[in-house]
Amino acid sequence: MGIFPNKTSDLLPKADADEVVAAIQKAESITSGEVRVFIESRCTYVNAVDRAWEIFGQLKMQATQERNAVLVYMALLDRQIAIIGDEGIHQKVGRDNFWKNELETLKAFCRQGKIKDGLSTVVTEIGEALSLHFPAKPHEDHNEIPDDIVFGH
Repeated sequence: MGIFPNKTSDLLPKADADEVVAAIQKAESITSGEVRVFIESRCTYVNAVDRAWEIFGQLKMQATQERNAVLVYMALLDRQIAIIGDEGIHQKVGRDNFWKNELETLKAFCRQGKIKDGLSTVVTEIGEALSLHFPAKPHEDHNEIPDDIVFGH
């Protein structure tokens, strides 16, 4: 049996994962944007942002119609995190301050050992920011990317 025997892992207990997924679903209910969380034990790169972009591509997150997907990446044992968004988002919210603020928020929660709360908070804030530029389209919006947390190696 590998490090991650199920869809959830010891890195994030099932009850916590369920709460984060609920936050993703709530965030996506107010925006056409998509949010995905990817958690693994170790970052295979020195730079978490590079690893996040690799995962972004592997999950085909760039395939959203409005190029408005966001990935929250965590390598828990290496204590590395990154939050990245696709081109459609960068054109609306820019490339720097918004993402840096969300990253600092997540780091602050992680320092306190509150990973679930940190993920839920940043997912909620990302959803709110996306809703300003990519409001939900109730009659045409569909879930382009699954809401479940992806656990890597």
